[in-house]
Amino acid sequence: MSMFEDIPVDVGVIYEGERIRRNNMQVELGGPKQPAKFELVRAKKMDEVEDEKVTVIGPDLKDLPEGGNVPFGIYIEVAGKDIEEDLEGVTERRIHEYLNFIEGIMHLNQRYDIWIRVSKKSFQKGLNSFTYLGKVLARLYKSELPFIEKIQITFITDPAKVKEMYDQAAEIYEARDAKARGMKDEEVDTFYGCTLCQSFAPTHMCVITPQRYSNCGSISWFDGRASAQVDPKGPVFAINKGDLLDAEKGEFSGINETIKQKTLGSVDRVWMYTGFGYPHTSCGCFEAMAFYIPEVEGYGIVDRGFNGVTVNGLPFSTLADSGAGGRQVDGFHGIAIEYMRSPKFLQADGGWDRVVWMPQSVKDRVKEFMPKEAIANVATENDVKTVDELTTFLKEKSHPVVQRWKEATVEAAPATEGEEALDGIAFPVSTATVAAGGFKIIFINAKIHAEKVIIKRDKPKR
Repeated sequence: MSMFEDIPVDVGVIYEGERIRRNNMQVELGGPKQPAKFELVRAKKMDEVEDEKVTVIGPDLKDLPEGGNVPFGIYIEVAGKDIEEDLEGVTERRIHEYLNFIEGIMHLNQRYDIWIRVSKKSFQKGLNSFTYLGKVLARLYKSELPFIEKIQITFITDPAKVKEMYDQAAEIYEARDAKARGMKDEEVDTFYGCTLCQSFAPTHMCVITPQRYSNCGSISWFDGRASAQVDPKGPVFAINKGDLLDAEKGEFSGINETIKQKTLGSVDRVWMYTGFGYPHTSCGCFEAMAFYIPEVEGYGIVDRGFNGVTVNGLPFSTLADSGAGGRQVDGFHGIAIEYMRSPKFLQADGGWDRVVWMPQSVKDRVKEFMPKEAIANVATENDVKTVDELTTFLKEKSHPVVQRWKEATVEAAPATEGEEALDGIAFPVSTATVAAGGFKIIFINAKIHAEKVIIKRDKPKR
């Protein structure tokens, strides 16, 4: 008898990575439209858990409006003789994997950012109750994580209860995050890797160090260590960091070897503390995106919860697509909010001296860990709306990036006969060749801010 014979739809790894578009969805749970949503796992004593009990607080799936969007929470309590608090975070992250095994369920993100869609097709097949989701989760957890002996699961759609539990969950997340602060990457010989998101981004692997969280923000170095110990063949595993190849950029031989293996050679080199060169890959579940703004030689930061457009006129979704999918894209860097509290944050790029814009809500969350001068120097959506306004703001604040402009200014000679001058242009390039109408311009690894550029006709040799 199949483990899921009583489930009205198929369950299996083949459904990981399934995308459900709005036109095909029965209902949306959580997501960007809902300020309160969460998933939380808590370790309990054996006598506090009723094994495989599933509870629904609020309307069940069949009672939710078709095409609607509702606040949502998943609360899981686990017990077992080997369970400890350090296992809560990594157990929680498995919700993403296991729900995506279900035909017609799309689960994205983590913690307070969860976004779930149920397809019309699966709903019509009979997937009309959260009880089915609970049964699948309970069975997968107990079969794949032997340290879980008992489990009970609660789904919450009642708005008041979701908000109440959301506030409690936020406090628990913060307590977990605070535990890892103060440790340094130099103090350990082992880092951890995570491939939980490879169903959506096959060439992505998160590297988790004491000073760099998983991109999703849900797995700390302590979480990684606990998970690798109890499930060494699972998606979270130990990485011998090997030789330090570049301290400033954060390049380690062990990371390079591991990510080459785990991505089947698609990625073979990673710099941990920069958004350029060989940046850490991004999946799609990252909490925030650091994006380069070439006009000002600085980084903007935008998190998933920001509903407006950033200072360069683009929303989070567009910027996220630019750096997601397991690619290494210069200037687009998926990060966890916790990483912004780390001394290693964009270390090779100048750290906070390079950050120029972020939403006020993010600034409020990390303000305690920002250098005092950066608090005043970094603009928010309340200060500027456009890149031109940002440029003026940075000049007025004497932001450190302004000095970069001065250092990069090119003293241009007057144009002579047969030459053409262009005033007031700025452009970053890695390698580019432009040729047209007898003109040729070649740039290699250059970031140029020029008051004047002279274009000279390339005369053919006789």
